[in-house]
Amino acid sequence: MARCDTLAMTGPEATAIPMAMSTASAPEGVGYSLLLVSHVLAAVVGFGALVLTGAQAARARRGPGRPGAAGVQRYFRPGVNWPGRALYAVPVLGFALVGASAGAFHAGQGFVVIGLGLWALSTVVAEVVVWPGERRIQAMVSERWKEATAGGELAREARRVAAASVVLSVVCIAGLVVMVAKP
Repeated sequence: MARCDTLAMTGPEATAIPMAMSTASAPEGVGYSLLLVSHVLAAVVGFGALVLTGAQAARARRGPGRPGAAGVQRYFRPGVNWPGRALYAVPVLGFALVGASAGAFHAGQGFVVIGLGLWALSTVVAEVVVWPGERRIQAMVSERWKEATAGGELAREARRVAAASVVLSVVCIAGLVVMVAKP
């Protein structure tokens, strides 16, 4: 039976089932599954923390004395946003998955290259906009929240961080689609 490449075929070949482009089977095993769960978890934690930073920045614009102000102060307490840094584990675990796939996937495949590009874009946005903005918001909220709110300084910074978080949300969704569809 011949391979069916088009829908326009007629005769006995038209009922042929199309063959898969790759003969490699889907990766299996506990080790691969644990790597996959770790990869997905790192992406969820990393992107989730960055998106949450944008949401909290939007709440910080309202100023002290408003509902949720105590939560904003807790969120923007001085220090490093370590959950956001989970973003750096995503490509490491991704390449570990490629290596553990027993040849089913390789580094040059479209979904790997696109995913790495989306990750690089995310990292640049986080390093250039979100994390520096987060540090500035931390300083404003912990030292001079009322004055920063009144002067509009906090609103400007919060808008930048919130907008970058929206970009990161879109990139995260695009990455999810790419990783599932594997173009």
